[in-house]
Order: sequence, then structure tokens, then C-alpha cells
Amino acid sequence: MMPELSPNTKAILLLTAPLIAGSGQPSSDPLSPGEYKRLARHLRELQRQPADLVLSDASELVRACQPVIDAERLLRLLGRGFLLSQVIERWQARAIWVVSRADATYPRRLKVRLREDAPAVLYGCGDIGLLDTGGLAVVGSRHVDEVLIDYTMAIGELAAHAGRSIVSGGAKGIDQAAMRGALESGGRVCAVLADSLEKMAMHREYRNALLDGQLVLSSPYDPSAGFHVGHAMQRNKLIYALADAALVVSSDLGKGGTWSGAIEQLAKFRFVPVHVRTTGIRSDGLDELSKRGALAWPEPQDTASFDVVFDAAATGTADTPQPEPAMAISQRQAKPEFGEDDIPDLPPADVLFLAVREAIQRLLKAPMKDAEIATALDVSNAQAKAWLQRLLDDGIIEKQTKPAGYILKSEQLFE
Repeated sequence: MMPELSPNTKAILLLTAPLIAGSGQPSSDPLSPGEYKRLARHLRELQRQPADLVLSDASELVRACQPVIDAERLLRLLGRGFLLSQVIERWQARAIWVVSRADATYPRRLKVRLREDAPAVLYGCGDIGLLDTGGLAVVGSRHVDEVLIDYTMAIGELAAHAGRSIVSGGAKGIDQAAMRGALESGGRVCAVLADSLEKMAMHREYRNALLDGQLVLSSPYDPSAGFHVGHAMQRNKLIYALADAALVVSSDLGKGGTWSGAIEQLAKFRFVPVHVRTTGIRSDGLDELSKRGALAWPEPQDTASFDVVFDAAATGTADTPQPEPAMAISQRQAKPEFGEDDIPDLPPADVLFLAVREAIQRLLKAPMKDAEIATALDVSNAQAKAWLQRLLDDGIIEKQTKPAGYILKSEQLFE
């Protein structure tokens, strides 16, 4: 049975969830991710938490939130308590759990890597602990031939034998082939769905794997929600954020969810090294991803060579712009503030600074802003700024205006 929802999670559901009670139609006008982000920030500034909005004496707090969210709208959303109880009962009957960023069980990888852009609410079925096991994200097109299906199933099988999880989007084609290969070989799978969580959780093909702890299905969208292109695009970053490395098996050029997700990862987030398939028939999409920084998949044939991919990703020795994440160096714990999702800054210990200094220097061979450094190192903007200031004071880097950002001093670029 699904554990009892925390007061904060109930409040966040009232504010953000469509609460589709089987009719297929959302209720009211829930807050968008951007709106909830602004509200969460405002509550933190007030040193309050979402649960405070549903207290009997919350009228003053609701009025205090007027600058960011209309008070009447807040009251309308918070008044959906009966509907929430109905959908919770429906989820429990289907063994669907719900966590919010306010919960200690919320996947730490999402909280650390995406911070306040992590989904406010995450729905799922199966062992939630699998979402923090890392593994290989395998992505690709829905419509592929049997050769690529067999190739992808073999990747899933090899991951299982190596004890590595497969992270998938759960869609037809490449996603499900990777899942099938892993599950049939006794491996673990984390699927991040863009739609139809409830339907997939009830699917006979996956029930045993869910019960046995091999599979976890998750989604940032209501379990009854249908397919939406925007949802499919937005969940891509979650797949990469949950992984240690990624493999693009197939991709169209310049279009489609696989393409947009890979480009976003290469150009913006850079959570993990992105590889592209190197055997079989080439494609313009894969070739262009290679030009934009994707690495050649080494086509491992045994568990030892498969592990090499992850060893390189973890130590930063792969030919990729991603250094070892600072969270891996420090082993810090993400702790919520005021019951919400802030992650405290790292202590300015010299040993930690020495550990990340080289990584920052590698990054700053080209100009980067402090926010980009923070993303690359998996730390807060404040911590990145503190480290950058130390490097400025030491004369290692300099700050330029065109293009804006930090860069190694010219005499060090060629050392």
C-alpha cells in the first residue's frame, strides 16, 4: 500500500496536480512548473512551507502570496481536498506512489542535478530506490527495424550482466527494447514515462518485474494523463539526470524527442557523457550529434569493457566536457529547507576546493558563466561563485565581458 502522503506533498498536489479522477479531464487550473517555482521561492523567503497554506488560519499567508499567485486561484486549488482524496484512493488501488520535492524519499539525483527545476511531484510504481541507482540511459526512435531492436536488446542484456540499471523513456521502439533486454536477463530498469503511467503499471508484461523490484515506472505527469508532445520533450532531461552515461541508438536529424533531448544534454545540462551508436547503418542525426560533442560508443562485448564506459564517466577521463560531479567528490547529502527543496551550500573546505579546482580549470578553457559552472559541477550557484572568486584571487582565471563569463588567463591556456 502506498505510504501516507506528507502534509507538504498533499499541499503541492492540490496546487500543481490536475487530479484526473478517471474522467480524462483535469480539474481546475493547476499551477504550471514555472508558477510553482515562483511560489516555492516566495514561501521560502517567508520561511513558510506549502503545508502551511492548508492550515485553518492560512488566510493571511494566502494574501501574502498575492504578489506571485492570485489569492482567489490559490484558494480554489487548495479547496480540492475531496477530489484529492478520491484520486489518492484510485492510486492506492493501483499501487501508485506519489512523492514531492519536500519528501526525503524524492530521488536525490533529480533534486541535486535539476534543483528547483526538478518536478514538484513525481508519481510512480515499483521500488523508488531504483531511481537513484544510476545506470545507462538508452534512447532512440520509436520506429526502427528489427536489426536495431535486437542491437538494443543486447545492450540491455549486457547492462543486466554488468549489474547496471537501464534508464529509459518507456516508449515503443528503442526504449522498450532496452527495457526488455535488461528485464529478461534479470536486470534493473528505471522508466520515466511521458504519459499513461497508470495503464503501463497495470500491464501484464511488467507486473512481475514491478513486484520483484526489478522495475520502477515514474512520471512527472498525472498517472491518467494521455500523450502530449510537450510532456515527452520535457521528461527527456529526467532520463539523463537519473543516469551515469547515455547512448543514443537512433535519431532523426533536427527533429523529434530523441534529437531535442540529446542536444539539450550536450549543449545545456551536460549531466552525463552522451554516446552514439557506431556500428550498423549510420544516420545524419547520429553524425550531427557526434559533431556537436557526442562520443563514439565503444561497442562493448563483455561486462569488463562495459564497465570501462562508466569508469571513464565517473573519473572524468572520457573525452567529454563533463568533469566528475562535485556531489560525487563530497558525498554531501541534500537536505530540504523549510520542508522544501533547497540544497545547502557545500562547506568551503580547502580539501574540497583542491578537488574541484582542476575540474573548473578544464571547463574554463572556453568562457563560461557561473551558472554554467554550477550546473556542470552539480553545486549551487553560490558555491560555484565562491570557488570562482578564489580562482580570481589566485590569478588563475579572469572575468571577461565579451562574451560574458570566466576564462583561464591566457598564459595558462597553453600549459
